Amino acid sequence: MVDTDNLNLTEAEQEALHELQLGVENLYRGYGSLLDFHHAIGRGMDHLHDAEEILRTAGHESRANMLRDNVLPTGVFKDRWSYEIVESFRREFLNEVSGFEQAVRDDLADGREHITERRQHRGWRERASARKEDER
Repeated sequence: MVDTDNLNLTEAEQEALHELQLGVENLYRGYGSLLDFHHAIGRGMDHLHDAEEILRTAGHESRANMLRDNVLPTGVFKDRWSYEIVESFRREFLNEVSGFEQAVRDDLADGREHITERRQHRGWRERASARKEDER
């Protein structure tokens, strides 16, 4: 277990580190949801591509052409494809915020992660050990 006893953190600093960590963790969860979105869009576009071919084979050339010319080549947001959104989120936002959190953690806690959880874990172990000692 990583020692956090020698860190001279104020209560506010520990709370800020914890909130930064939770914020970044939630951003990563959002990134996962964004990846799910990207994959769902890709599967949907694959089905639309298949529908284009089926429509064309069934003699519905103009509808197949609509899919080919107006739906399939367009992006999901202002002509941006879902993979571009995923890449942009990761490079321009997630990495920046993660780097900020890392820099604050390096400065305040010697880079140690999960300070609050480690201290909570240690407290619970100490409480359990004390109870076991009392029972002897």
